[in-house]
Amino acid sequence: MSALKWQGWLVGLVTLAGLLVFAPLGLYVWASGDGPRAAAPRPAVEYVRVTGCRIDPASRRVLAAVEATGRAEGPGAYVVTVEFRDRAVAAPGSRTAQSLVKIPGVAPAAMERAEALGPVWPAGATPWCGVADAEFTAAP
Repeated sequence: MSALKWQGWLVGLVTLAGLLVFAPLGLYVWASGDGPRAAAPRPAVEYVRVTGCRIDPASRRVLAAVEATGRAEGPGAYVVTVEFRDRAVAAPGSRTAQSLVKIPGVAPAAMERAEALGPVWPAGATPWCGVADAEFTAAP
């Protein structure tokens, strides 16, 4: 046999060996690839907001009006942590007053309201109220 014929056979065998080694690897990567996935649920904080912040004149306590919107997953309840500060941006290392408020029975696409009761507020200071955290629990 001539040298060209051996080179042709050698190229063919190397190609076949490469296919036998890399084809299963390629199929594995393709099969475990990024197919369509369900979107991750949005955090509960995105469905909750503080709509008002006022000082009760009788008790001098801060009251925060909280509003929660229902989720598409179904009815459920929110537990919202409301934060009370004397300015919108917290000072580094400072502790803020917080209060929990539960908003039960929120149906999908419905809007429910509740009030969070905060600390006694000093005279002459304007409070700032905001959502620090929120958790959603689906109804059974």
